[in-house]
Amino acid sequence: MKEEFSEFVEWSAPSHSFFIERHVASAMSAAHWHDHVELNVLLDGKMTYLFNGTQVQIEAGQLSLFWAAIPHQVIVVAHDAPVICIYLPLVDFLALPLDQFARQAVMQGTFVKEDVAGQSTSLAAGRWLEEWETGGELRRQLVCDEVKLAVRRLILDKAGAPTPAVSFGVPHNQSVGHAQRITEVINERYDEALTLTSLSKLAGVHSATANRAFRDVLGISVVEYLTRYRLARAMQRLAETDDGILDIALDCGFGSNSRFYEIFRQRTGTTPRQFRASTR
Repeated sequence: MKEEFSEFVEWSAPSHSFFIERHVASAMSAAHWHDHVELNVLLDGKMTYLFNGTQVQIEAGQLSLFWAAIPHQVIVVAHDAPVICIYLPLVDFLALPLDQFARQAVMQGTFVKEDVAGQSTSLAAGRWLEEWETGGELRRQLVCDEVKLAVRRLILDKAGAPTPAVSFGVPHNQSVGHAQRITEVINERYDEALTLTSLSKLAGVHSATANRAFRDVLGISVVEYLTRYRLARAMQRLAETDDGILDIALDCGFGSNSRFYEIFRQRTGTTPRQFRASTR
């Protein structure tokens, strides 16, 4: 597994920071990731995410939420589609009084979105953005609190059922199918001693084809995705349980405590113990 860190990309935003931004959505050349729970409100048009190997469409006025530590990529977007992006730190999300199974659904790769797009969602997001950009400390804290309430409402309504795959704009070609099968194997068997060869065999895909398809679809290798997914699951266990760090390291497939600490510190800038303390 020598290629494990060959494609390491820094977390794209400080994981402790809540912030909001507005930009015009555009297709991404590769998947990216960061340690926030991300909320999006598209103000006009439509866009399609490739998330965890599945295509998901977002419409204007529809609040969506996902854990951004799972590689994600905008692959189709309507011309001139403005979007408001809200980044909630993982620590803040884990501190919300949510149903355990609903929270785990998000942490394990459920893409959550409102059933029906509405003008009220766009208006609320627009107000949050304006007050975040112009308000003082107390106003910004109020915005953060309102976003957390919106998260609680959305999770309460929707996190129990994953968003189904859809296919529009971009064909569901062989590469997407291969990538989806491999991510399903990783999601189910990440705790085992896996290699590119063994993963490909379990997914019924030749290893060279698997890696090429994964790079085409997600912009990273199979082994890099496996590392990120293991790290995501370990962070969940650290935040939600009092399980021993060695147990978590072994259960999440890292093989040893030292290997776990090495990867965790390189990817997050902190140690597993420090991360756990920050969530309590």
